Amino acid sequence: MRDFSYLRANSIDAARQAAALPGAMLLAGGTTLIDLAKCGVTEPETVVDITHLKGLDGITVDDRGATIGALARMSSVADHAEIKSRFPAVSDALWQAASAQLRNMATIGGNLMQRTRCPYFRDPANFPACNKRTPGSGCSAIGGVTRGHAVLGTSEACIATYPGDLATALVAFDATVHLGDRQVAADDFFLLPGTTPEREHAIAPGEMITAISIPASAAARRSTYLKVRDRQSYEFAAASAAVGIEFEADGRTIRDLRVALGGVATKPWRARAVEEALKGKLLEPDTVRRASLLAIEGAVDHGANHYKIELAPRVVARAILKMGETA
Repeated sequence: MRDFSYLRANSIDAARQAAALPGAMLLAGGTTLIDLAKCGVTEPETVVDITHLKGLDGITVDDRGATIGALARMSSVADHAEIKSRFPAVSDALWQAASAQLRNMATIGGNLMQRTRCPYFRDPANFPACNKRTPGSGCSAIGGVTRGHAVLGTSEACIATYPGDLATALVAFDATVHLGDRQVAADDFFLLPGTTPEREHAIAPGEMITAISIPASAAARRSTYLKVRDRQSYEFAAASAAVGIEFEADGRTIRDLRVALGGVATKPWRARAVEEALKGKLLEPDTVRRASLLAIEGAVDHGANHYKIELAPRVVARAILKMGETA
């Protein structure tokens, strides 16, 4: 880890100005920044400490929805009574993310800014080729060990998987990321790699996340987050699904459905084709399983990650049917 300057911001405006400096990075919970700096991926020239800013750790929930401050801790949001009752998928996703120690330290804003867990990206000593880390250097993952890599949203420049759980739920329920003067839909905040995989978020120099908001909906209230992983403790998703459902008065016909996938794409992946295929249909196992195959439409595997193409639709179907059992 190389030497860097330390600047403690005493206001949001001061933090934004400092964040616009070349080589500056914001420090909140520090669970990602310190990790990446230690393995040589991130080399900030200035670390801007925003941990003491007032008014950015609040959680408010009312009939219109939830607003969560960027400095709210993951564990605080996961355990918030109104988040658990009105947005259970959001709470579920946070509880299944990271370890207890990390959840107690990491912030919501920092969680959205986390970077890929691609082993080639995180090992510059052994793999100097990584377009996400050094644009134009190539991609060591393509042709390498790909068991954890993405099958959706990939490009010839990058096949790294987006690792987060929370963002999958946020994308499913049309959350908004607040950047101070600007607001961006969560689905647009996370970028596809294309030819510029080094740019992962729609955030400009001098901007910082101040909050996220999630609109209230019947689908968000009846929701879940299902995560399949190699082990139950502190593991990233092989495939996951955030699902919310609203039924007509008969309790079996689907009025509204929200589906987003994690662990299989280069960004949180909204499965709108599945949603449209099931709206207005009776919730029946065979119908749900056929529609869930649309979740992986357009997928391209790189050998060892082929299993995700079979796994993801099953995770989606299981999550939808689970919501049907609670009707």
